[in-house]
Amino acid sequence: MDSQLLKTFIQLSSTKNFTQTAKLLFVAQSTVTNRINELEKTVGKQLLSRNKKKVTLTLEGELFLSYAKRLVELEETAIQQINSPDFTRRLVRFGATNSIYESCLFPIIRSVQANDLNVLIKVVINHSFDLLAFLQDSLIDIAFTYIPFNKEGYVCIPFKEDELLLVTAKNNSEFASGIYQDDLPSLDYLFCNFALQKVGQFIRELFPPHYQFAFEIDNSSKLIPYLLDGLGYSFLPRSLISSYLEDGSLISIPLRDFETPTIKSYYTYKNEDDFVLQHIIPLVAS
Repeated sequence: MDSQLLKTFIQLSSTKNFTQTAKLLFVAQSTVTNRINELEKTVGKQLLSRNKKKVTLTLEGELFLSYAKRLVELEETAIQQINSPDFTRRLVRFGATNSIYESCLFPIIRSVQANDLNVLIKVVINHSFDLLAFLQDSLIDIAFTYIPFNKEGYVCIPFKEDELLLVTAKNNSEFASGIYQDDLPSLDYLFCNFALQKVGQFIRELFPPHYQFAFEIDNSSKLIPYLLDGLGYSFLPRSLISSYLEDGSLISIPLRDFETPTIKSYYTYKNEDDFVLQHIIPLVAS
């Protein structure tokens, strides 16, 4: 399958806009349209629903997107490895969600480098479901996710537990003494479904059905500049914003009549991967 078609589909699924996709890929809009039409003809299903206002993925498109990302990653990994100038060095591929990487993974990777294991390191940032798919496809060696993975041939171990805090800029003092759940819809809330599954669902259910958030993004660390600029409130893991709480640039809002769930993360690897087991896991577990 032509990787250009897949890359165009992946980009369009992100931008939801043919014109913007064409600009990002430096091609004509008609080229984007033709590539999507050819891809849909190849797979035999409509992957996108188009109208004048927006582009959305069909159910088939949602399913195919994960496979498209994996196919592109597999091709790129293969090309990188066969063109590596040094086959004596083991390539260790870490996969992590953005928030786990930002809050926890740097010291682990530095430990790997400091231990002089004669390795090359690649870090893949993605969502939990995609990372576990990459692990099964041997595109990464160890996955740090918010989802436990129970499948024969893999080892899944609890990694970190984190506290979910409602935070805002220090100058937003209206609810500094505490907030009730009924007050949440009155906030300029900045939403990120960073943890997927239970935590993301918990946050959505704090608000009325079909509630339109003032701002939404799929990368939790990208929320922080908006919060620092005084543009609203958001639930974020303590580990991600601890330095801002310490210097007072962000404050945590006490919750009066509800509690947040604990954020649990996990690391998963293939149990037959002796190198990861012997050299990487001790550094992760330390």
